[in-house]
Amino acid sequence: MPHRLIATCAVVIAAMPTLADPEAELAFARSILNDLQGPSFRENVEYCGYIGLDEDGSLVATVSTRGGADWCEMDIPEHFEIVASYHTHAGYDPNSWSEIPSGGDMESDEDLGIDGYISTPGGRLWYIDTADMVAFQICGIGCLQFDPSFQPAPEDNIQPNYTYDELIRKIGD
Repeated sequence: MPHRLIATCAVVIAAMPTLADPEAELAFARSILNDLQGPSFRENVEYCGYIGLDEDGSLVATVSTRGGADWCEMDIPEHFEIVASYHTHAGYDPNSWSEIPSGGDMESDEDLGIDGYISTPGGRLWYIDTADMVAFQICGIGCLQFDPSFQPAPEDNIQPNYTYDELIRKIGD
């Protein structure tokens, strides 16, 4: 997968909102989500929040909100300009499509006119581009902390990107 990571990152960075440093936003999101992976797995819940710009144009994030096994609701902050959401998927469940974003993940970001970042139990990192309604896998299994109980399922055939319609067809939500 490492050889595809470079190409995928280039596509994702080009698709990001205009910021002084889109690579900084990606690194910031990656760091936040990596730190939340352990608690998310231990508690088997999602954690979520927003990334934004403060009055000086610096990247900031809300304190993460604890959700449930397959949901997370957050209050919209008023103290900065939101540029993206972030959320973990809960612990590994072999009966769940937790290694890819859901249609609902994309819809909630689209409703706010922002993009999003999602981490999975397998340690994948996804970027949601709501302008084109496409999810890009920034990096694959193990690029972030992963749930020790995670078992890859080749039959899931996880692709490097999905359109909204492809996600709906694949997982039906």
